[in-house]
Amino acid sequence: MSSPIWTPAALSSEAIGLEGQCWRMVEAQHHVSTLKLVDTLEEQTLLEELIEDTKPHIPFECRHLHYLLATPFRYGSVYPYGSRFRRAGRTLGVYYAAETIVTAVAEMSFYRLLFFAESPDTPWPRDAAEYTAFSATFQTGKALDLTKPPLDRDATAWTHPTDYEACQTLADSAREAGAEVIRYQSVRDPAGKNLALLTCAIFAKPEPTEWQTWRVRLSAFGVQALCEFPTRRIGFDRTAFANDPRLTALHWDRGKG
Repeated sequence: MSSPIWTPAALSSEAIGLEGQCWRMVEAQHHVSTLKLVDTLEEQTLLEELIEDTKPHIPFECRHLHYLLATPFRYGSVYPYGSRFRRAGRTLGVYYAAETIVTAVAEMSFYRLLFFAESPDTPWPRDAAEYTAFSATFQTGKALDLTKPPLDRDATAWTHPTDYEACQTLADSAREAGAEVIRYQSVRDPAGKNLALLTCAIFAKPEPTEWQTWRVRLSAFGVQALCEFPTRRIGFDRTAFANDPRLTALHWDRGKG
């Protein structure tokens, strides 16, 4: 697919103000995984400090942030695989988030299924996995909205399920234009919108503003996600992500581990 041509000057003229809340999800093992390796909380703290020292440093401008907000920016030195708005290699970080929890759950569910599509011999997990959902607030006067004119005229390129070249080229030009956020349609939840934050400087608060605990179950029937507080249920059947060719060969009928 050829990339649409949007120069930094053209993008600069399309910059708008944007603020609000965005959501991400992480597996709820980010602290418990080290606890089982030690005998005391003091030992866990020391172990996590040692692990932290082995990771790339957090950029200076992000060091005041909670680590869940800063982490996507710390890997600017090495990025093994390209993503929608970030090239592989030594590239700057991108904080991917969704405007709603529904879209965040859809994105996470898709990538969990993608793992099993690429691992046909791996059984479905016997138990539901626990995830932490968290929101952050942001504010910027330099956002690009790919869902509105004139940038939406290239919506087909922005929402291609597997070819990210057009989006990566746009992100390169967006950074040159000084843009700080790219708003775009979610490919996994077409009714939802995602955000690509290009800098950690636009977080309005240094800590996540809301937390939720979700349990997500994968099975031959699809994905079932449940949140106890506030009470919410979201489900995706076998056809939910059928527009992505990488899931067409997913072997649904497999045993449980």
